Amino acid sequence: MTDLEIRPARTADIAAIVAMLSDDPLGAQRESPDDLTPYLAAHERLTDDPNQHLTVAVRGERVVGTLQLTYIPGLSRRGATRAVIEAVRVHADERGSGLGSQLIAWAVDTARDDGCQLVQLTSDVSRTDAHRFYERLGFTASHVGFKLQL
Repeated sequence: MTDLEIRPARTADIAAIVAMLSDDPLGAQRESPDDLTPYLAAHERLTDDPNQHLTVAVRGERVVGTLQLTYIPGLSRRGATRAVIEAVRVHADERGSGLGSQLIAWAVDTARDDGCQLVQLTSDVSRTDAHRFYERLGFTASHVGFKLQL
């Protein structure tokens, strides 16, 4: 997989990212790939924030994976900065190829290099395959998460 490039997302990548976000039962309910306006505005906000890293994996000219890496400075854990991995997606044609592992390894290495002391992520309770994947990579299901829709 030497032909793979992991780089910051560009405006031209947004349609491909949204297509991957909407390519499962959960995403199909909450994403709107037919209207990129809110996604383009979000991309601009992310690009302007040094603690946000919207990243794509590109093979050739094609976006085949994505994730968002966010840094959260804090007081707990002796003033540690933690990294949060969100919105991990791999194009359907690339699933099972090891690309997801490469994306997560990139995120963990980048967070470590940038001084983070902890990497965390959440995964919808219904995504049991994803849970097994993250556990294989060394993550532990150590907390219970809660959300409040606003």
